Amino acid sequence: MEAISQRVFGGPEVLEVIETDQPVPGPGEVLVRVHAAGVNPADWKRRSGMLRRFGEPPFTIGLDLSGVVASSGTRFQPGDEVFGAVRPPSGSYAEYVTVPEDSLALIPSGLDFVHAAALPTTALTAWQPLARVASLDAGQRVLIHAAAGGIGHLAVQIAKARGAYVIGTARQHKHDFLRGLGADELIDYTTTDFATAARDIDVVLDPISGEYGPRSLDTLTPNGILLDVRGTGPDREATRAKAATLGLRYVEFGFTPSGADLAEIGSLVTHGALRVVVDQTLPLAEAAKAHELSETGRVAGKIVLTVRP
Repeated sequence: MEAISQRVFGGPEVLEVIETDQPVPGPGEVLVRVHAAGVNPADWKRRSGMLRRFGEPPFTIGLDLSGVVASSGTRFQPGDEVFGAVRPPSGSYAEYVTVPEDSLALIPSGLDFVHAAALPTTALTAWQPLARVASLDAGQRVLIHAAAGGIGHLAVQIAKARGAYVIGTARQHKHDFLRGLGADELIDYTTTDFATAARDIDVVLDPISGEYGPRSLDTLTPNGILLDVRGTGPDREATRAKAATLGLRYVEFGFTPSGADLAEIGSLVTHGALRVVVDQTLPLAEAAKAHELSETGRVAGKIVLTVRP
């Protein structure tokens, strides 16, 4: 099979197409013939060496995938159309990948492979902290940073589906897009200080971190919670210390692959409460270009690599 691999850490140019053997599923896994693979910031962070805890090259990167089951399992059978997320050492930038069955869900009716591959990591990173950690409920006020990004645009819709009042931070030219997704109030962070404009917030979802953390704490109610979903990046000590001083909840969150949660997310898609926006699709062989685009931080929605037509 073909896969995207790298022999060293570095820029997008280190990614190369290789021929390699198909993986063999272990206990609790199935082999999936990949049709599309989502591109996430975690992919280029691992490629560059920012995420070294997952091992040294050579390896195949990629978390998100959609495709067709190619081996028998206990929950899925050959021909089932599925989507999900994998963890290293597996990588989804390949024609075949082995995936734990409990990390997969059936693709919702009406969703194509490209849009299904765009969902898992970002949707889980929005759904799990909002629904599982914060237990976001109707009437609560939620502030979502980078609201037009891969995580943010899904978080806006998930929060609205749960009945929340949604405030998002984004550049002015993205406000119409976010209003179309249901955002109630928008703040252009380039001209307005969100820490002053947003008040009485119950839940903050922050995929940026850094100085956004301490400033976000200033917007919270006494029972509020700050959910830092960046995963890696600037030191959080200042945010932890300020949260402790103010007696506020602060959670550094990392998603867990979950077929059960993806099934719930799929139900939102089926009922028209959630749609994932795909900014661009590129063939697998152009993974390096996809990473270049992702690293700009200016993508509205997701980038997806097409592996099979």
